[in-house]
Amino acid sequence: MSSQYRLMRERRFRPLFFTQFLGAFNDNVFKTALVTLVTFRAGQLTRVDPHTLATLLPGLFILPFFLFSATSGQLADKLEKSRIARAVKLFEIAVMSLAAWGFLANSLWQLVAALFLMGVHSTVFGPVKYGYLPQHLRQEELIGGNGLIEMGTFVAILLGEVLGAWLATIPRGALATSATVMGVAVLGWWVSRGIPNTPPVDPSLRIGANFAAETWRNLRFAYGNRVVWLSLLGISWFWFYGATLLAQFPVYAKDVLGGDESVFILLLTIFSLGIGAGSLLCERLSGHRVEIGLVPFGAIGLTLFGVDLYFSSASQQAGTGLHFTQFLNAPTHWRLLADIALLGLFGGFYIVPLYALIQTRSEKTHQSRIIAANNILNAAFMVVSALVSMLLFAAGLTIPQLFLATALFNAAVAGYIYTLVPEFLLRFLAWLLVHSVYRLEKAGLDSIPESGPAIVVCNHVSFVDPLVIMAGCPRPIRFLMDYRIFKTPIMSFVFREGRAIPIAPAKEDPVLMEKAFDEVEKALAAGELIGIFPEGRITDSGEMNPFRPGISRILERSPVPVVPLALRGLWGSFFSRKGGPAMSNPLRL
Repeated sequence: MSSQYRLMRERRFRPLFFTQFLGAFNDNVFKTALVTLVTFRAGQLTRVDPHTLATLLPGLFILPFFLFSATSGQLADKLEKSRIARAVKLFEIAVMSLAAWGFLANSLWQLVAALFLMGVHSTVFGPVKYGYLPQHLRQEELIGGNGLIEMGTFVAILLGEVLGAWLATIPRGALATSATVMGVAVLGWWVSRGIPNTPPVDPSLRIGANFAAETWRNLRFAYGNRVVWLSLLGISWFWFYGATLLAQFPVYAKDVLGGDESVFILLLTIFSLGIGAGSLLCERLSGHRVEIGLVPFGAIGLTLFGVDLYFSSASQQAGTGLHFTQFLNAPTHWRLLADIALLGLFGGFYIVPLYALIQTRSEKTHQSRIIAANNILNAAFMVVSALVSMLLFAAGLTIPQLFLATALFNAAVAGYIYTLVPEFLLRFLAWLLVHSVYRLEKAGLDSIPESGPAIVVCNHVSFVDPLVIMAGCPRPIRFLMDYRIFKTPIMSFVFREGRAIPIAPAKEDPVLMEKAFDEVEKALAAGELIGIFPEGRITDSGEMNPFRPGISRILERSPVPVVPLALRGLWGSFFSRKGGPAMSNPLRL
């Protein structure tokens, strides 16, 4: 399997990557220069409380996502995407001209207007970017492509924030910042000229003039696909979490940690590198597939290390104006930095599979509008993040306590989503099994149809066979299983949540058997994938048992493709019956 980095050499991906990279970089040079001025040199621009401004400014940037995402999604579905990208880059040049005026004139209001307009710029480009990927990348490339985009975005954020904070503090910083944002905007337009043509997916689409009505229509359409809708909510929650952290980093570095601007830059660097590393690792951990089992793994890390960030913050003894080199000299700070790095790492595990999932599970003619719905929700959650932060501060919470509350909220939100869509949790259990106990090697799985009804038949070696197959199968799969499995507490939870279909022998429960065949017929008619162990039982000898007649009955009622699979290497494991009952010898894995 080719590495994701191969995409960086190909025209179908490279120009889009660098257009996105330069746009994110310029956004953050500008935003961070503005926030740094407000936080550390507020008297030069305004008399408004810097704590309030630092919380409100990010909300102002994402407000256009809430207002104009629906129209942006329609444009991306109706028009050729490379033309939109180039128009957006020309708009960026105009906006950065306004920002340069604000920096040079030392005027807050021009800068605030430019911040809002850069939000408009990013709003229009978002559906183009994520709608473009599934049109140019194969399904097995999507997780790697999204990982590269997310890595590039956060590296661009990191570099832009570092450069923006530095430019805001040097002599003649206003001139240097103005020249930088203008130069990067022009470079972004030049790079965008290389993006290949991308045919519109719905050229007959009528653009609605009422953005409120179109916003509502987009959300209703996304709501119609349960898995996609809850994935959008999961992504939006991540941006709530991330916006809460990032909005407080400047004041946190100054007031809690006692650092100067360099400590703020250090925190941004650590977090951004963590996100980039997690995004890139997704392809390796997922095996070149859209592995949503990584999402619960990421959520666990976001909670654990968010909680520990509170405790590591509470142990800090703040200095006064510490440079980052002085900050790093204190051993107590390393735990805090590790928490921030791991928050970024697990954030990458969380966010990349969700983006790939909505690209593969949404209707092809509506992908950009689904991304637009995602942006609408993201914007709403980030605006709410700013409001919730202000309310909690008004209630007397400190910044570390805000971090703790957000981490605990994360556990509650994740648990709620996984109870609504058990597929996330089941894929996590399957992923955990094959990455902790076993090493899964796969071959020939491209024989499983990408869509439509089919039956997967496989030899039955151990009690974990369904989880192993689930971990390797590129699609959700429903298993036909012996009803006695559902009487075991843990196994019952796992397979009921996975919508497994219980079946009993005719001599024990003929009604349940007929009900099972009816349910299989219904599932196949709905285009689902069914998994069957045609032997009807786990092997006692390591050899296959004779097939039962169930598979023939199913095919008589539903003549669909049959895909044979073979499991090897599980005979003799802890979960097999070699040498006696399964799971009786803990020394045998």
